[in-house]
Amino acid sequence: MAEAFLCTAPGRAGIIGNPTDLYGGSVLSICTAERAAVIIEPADELSFEVGGKRHVVSNPEDLIPDEGIFDVAKAVLSFLALDEPEFSLRWACNVPFRAGLSSSSAMIVSILNSVLAFIGRDEHPFRRAEMARHCELHYLGILCGYQDAYMCTFGGLNYMDFRSKQFYRAFGQEPYATMESLSPYVADFPLVLAHTGVQRNSGAVHKPIRERWLEGEREIVRSYLRIAHLARQGKRALLDHDFELLGELMVENHEIQRDLGGSGPKNDRLIEAALDAGALGAKLAGAGDGGTIIALARDKEMMGAALKEAGASRIMYPTPGPGYVVKRLKTKRDAEEAERELEDRARESDAET
Repeated sequence: MAEAFLCTAPGRAGIIGNPTDLYGGSVLSICTAERAAVIIEPADELSFEVGGKRHVVSNPEDLIPDEGIFDVAKAVLSFLALDEPEFSLRWACNVPFRAGLSSSSAMIVSILNSVLAFIGRDEHPFRRAEMARHCELHYLGILCGYQDAYMCTFGGLNYMDFRSKQFYRAFGQEPYATMESLSPYVADFPLVLAHTGVQRNSGAVHKPIRERWLEGEREIVRSYLRIAHLARQGKRALLDHDFELLGELMVENHEIQRDLGGSGPKNDRLIEAALDAGALGAKLAGAGDGGTIIALARDKEMMGAALKEAGASRIMYPTPGPGYVVKRLKTKRDAEEAERELEDRARESDAET
């Protein structure tokens, strides 16, 4: 008899190295406390529900993306191509939407892993991350870096290497990313996230620069080789607790990306406000033209207050936590706790909007 499951997955914030995860580079990244949550249950038909809205899938056309709220589930189900699936998916997410913190990846990872648990299909985490990435790129058409799917799958604080993953080969033909967890060696995480309040599509931000890179523009190629090197230096600085150096590297990372046209006025104003308030470093947490910045500051609460005063719409404090987590709902108490999880994520998401 089929069972019900709860699956959650975090967002992520790039500390240094992004966006070279699109270009075979290296990235240092941390997951967010905010997460996506999904409940999957046996049902007589395939259905999706989020935000009080429900979508029933009765034919293949019902899985065609339409730029709506159900597209993430449609992408996963289209990719898996299950034979007559019968279950309901309900989800909520308090990772800010279109904020450069991988909310879409968090939802895809949580939906994907809930379905895999439901059908009893086991996959190692590297393959799960690649599956999620494939869904987002090829079924949703979102141009995003590999760190998104990997961080939402693995969680924690990681140094990642994406060599030979810059050309998007067919599924199963690329090498897996190299994941190195730094969480056991770092006790202090003086990081603050500040959302600009501007929602945007990360793919639209990445696409023009990506096209210039594919054409071999020397400045783009040289710049992203440099940013990848900054990530490698950043790993050492973080492990050595040399936050002054890490801050300097973050600032250089941002200056390079800004000069390439990959930032935005609101991003730059918040980054300047963070540095004026004493941040050791500040940069984009994801793609620019809005979204979220990340600041390195010894006094996180003070920095959060300064960024709020500077116009940030939301302040968050990332800390290493688990990647995707699947829980079998065996008892009534399990089911009640899962419902509360969904309600809490939805309430925080509603409060943001």
